[in-house]
Amino acid sequence: MDPQDTERFRDFVDVRWSALLRLANLLTGGDRHEAEDLVQIALMKALGRWRHIEDPEGYVRKVMYRHQVSRWRLRRPHREATFAVPPENFGAADGTSAADLRITVGQALARLTPRQRTVLVLRYFEDLSETEVASALGCSVGTVRSTTHRSLARLRRLAPELGPAAPVAEEPARTEPTGKAMKGART
Repeated sequence: MDPQDTERFRDFVDVRWSALLRLANLLTGGDRHEAEDLVQIALMKALGRWRHIEDPEGYVRKVMYRHQVSRWRLRRPHREATFAVPPENFGAADGTSAADLRITVGQALARLTPRQRTVLVLRYFEDLSETEVASALGCSVGTVRSTTHRSLARLRRLAPELGPAAPVAEEPARTEPTGKAMKGART
């Protein structure tokens, strides 16, 4: 690698390290050491192909997603960690409610399986579409949808302190006439 590429890589790491570490922290369920390992593995893979990468941020994030998927595919089931119940005045207007919410969300995500956590992080924290999540994880859109649905349901059961669950909307009754369905309509 020539000195110019080396400098470009170092600048990228200096600027993006904290954002990549935040993402890795969410993907690993709050384990700081695993998060640092995940970022370092992704950066090492990027370093080997640095000269050929057009979008370094996207490349490193995709490596992190895929490596995390590989980790939870290979990992044996583990016992679920238990956490203390939040106090009665949780969310009081004392200026700490945002921090309390961040902690509670982090703890709730840690209670999910790695697969469920990864799908929710990509879908809602990374704001990726179902198609983009499916592409990043190498699975179908249907798998992303079902995993998202099950993950949110489990999150609501495991962390009721996050607030009341929004009612799941039933699919509206079809009012189209029998016969040929309209183009683009679900059949």
